[in-house]
Amino acid sequence: MNSNITRRAALAGLGGALALPAIRPAFAQGAPIKVGVLHSLSGTMAISETALRDTVLMMVEDQNKKGGVMGRRLEAVVVDPASNWPLFAEKARELLAVSKCDVVFGCWTSVSRKSVLPVFEELNGLLFYPVQYEGEEQSKNVFYTGAAPNQQAIPAVEYLMGKDGGEAKRIALLGTDYVYPRTTNRILRAYLNSKGIADADIMEEYTPFGHSDWQGIVSRVKRFAGEGKKTAIVSTINGDANVPFYRELGNQGIKAEDIPCVAFSVGEEELAGIDTKPLVGHLAAWNYFMSVEGAPNTAFKKMWADYIKSDKRVTNDPMEATYTGFRMWVQAVEKAKSTGVDAVREAMYGQKIMAPCGYEEVMGTNHHLSKPVMIGEVMENGQFNIVYKTPNAIPAENWSPFIPENKNRRG
Repeated sequence: MNSNITRRAALAGLGGALALPAIRPAFAQGAPIKVGVLHSLSGTMAISETALRDTVLMMVEDQNKKGGVMGRRLEAVVVDPASNWPLFAEKARELLAVSKCDVVFGCWTSVSRKSVLPVFEELNGLLFYPVQYEGEEQSKNVFYTGAAPNQQAIPAVEYLMGKDGGEAKRIALLGTDYVYPRTTNRILRAYLNSKGIADADIMEEYTPFGHSDWQGIVSRVKRFAGEGKKTAIVSTINGDANVPFYRELGNQGIKAEDIPCVAFSVGEEELAGIDTKPLVGHLAAWNYFMSVEGAPNTAFKKMWADYIKSDKRVTNDPMEATYTGFRMWVQAVEKAKSTGVDAVREAMYGQKIMAPCGYEEVMGTNHHLSKPVMIGEVMENGQFNIVYKTPNAIPAENWSPFIPENKNRRG
């Protein structure tokens, strides 16, 4: 892993450790409410997940300064599943059965979420999952606060095919080899076919987690784009493989005006470890960017800078989704007057938050948030210039209509 990334992860941990409040309010008698944190702090996904650990710790500290929840102190229980998918399930069981956590915030990859799902359903635990994903799931034990495909992937491809996005006629689907990229690209291929894009004009390649040798694949993309049709890249590459991927785009002179690349898993945190000069103009599709203007985001960014004791650390979309999910959970517990999973579940439906993205987001009975769609262009400073956003938050379609077996399915 890039040494700068490793150093930032270490500093993040130090920042969390140093951010303990000096004075704690008086709390009601009784055991603390335990908040599990299930994020990779080592391995290929640490580049993305460490900041989410810090976000949960920030929210716990902030809520304790307000007197906790129902007068009870919150206590964070942090584990490191180390980018090891079977270990996620073991650590989830530890949080629920041993530490007796009332709620867990965690996972990034879909393979980690699917690893822990049977554990949460068996033990009736409650997981808040904060990252965009492929859909095709709905569990009574999970609240999904990241984007479904209709809130990210499909609008991004629509943008690439439109006038503002360059009117792409060929699409290279590049992804990490696991369930999220493969299912998302299955949906995107069906969508592209429905818009008249033939399979011959769709390139699809997968690489393992941590992949570092991108020369051959990027060369194949250049050849694919050199056959006479405007081409764009759709990236579902996850984790630290993004660093050498973007470096190779720069090495081979792939500029945004020639072959734009839109990413679904690259935000401000990942760009902090990359020389962004060759990437200016490439795109990312999210539901939040740090560059969003408005009072809710200003407050969120100040909260983060104060907690981490640095104005250099960035915010990003999964951090915002963690923040939003945590605040909704607090509201639901206070409404239910209980931390019991069944009571909190019912109280979550219809919860509303004016999120840092500047939109009011609502939790649906399908356990998914309504969210806006935003597309941003990479700027030289590693931030994003927002070039497109929807006028309103969009309800999630967790069962994609572009998958035939979902024809009669409803969320």
